[in-house]
Amino acid sequence: MREEAPQYEHEHLEAELDDLKRELEHFEKEKERIRAIVGQIGGVPKSKVRLVNALFIIVLVITVAISLVADEKWRLIMIELATVTLSVKIIYLIHAQMRVAHFEFWILSSLEWRVNEIMKQLRHLKKQVEKD
Repeated sequence: MREEAPQYEHEHLEAELDDLKRELEHFEKEKERIRAIVGQIGGVPKSKVRLVNALFIIVLVITVAISLVADEKWRLIMIELATVTLSVKIIYLIHAQMRVAHFEFWILSSLEWRVNEIMKQLRHLKKQVEKD
């Protein structure tokens, strides 16, 4: 009997180790999937976004500078152009914030779904333990 117990413990430890390895692999896959999704949404500003931001700043600086030195006719046009440029940038920022909020909602919903699944499994295991 003494020889059977260590072998059983050894097999049990190997099974637990295999389970942990599978969970770690699953975690790594999930982490890479989430990283890809975050990258699609805009985790780090891309060169295209930087270029658009630079264009907004250049247009804004030029229109304000022209409005300061130009006559009345051009001053009004440049102020209006600067206002439109700022409005477009604000609309873009609101759009980007909505995308982030949607992603956060998706993550929270996913977490809630996972927690509910784990709770179901826990209840099922509790019922099995109470039966035995």
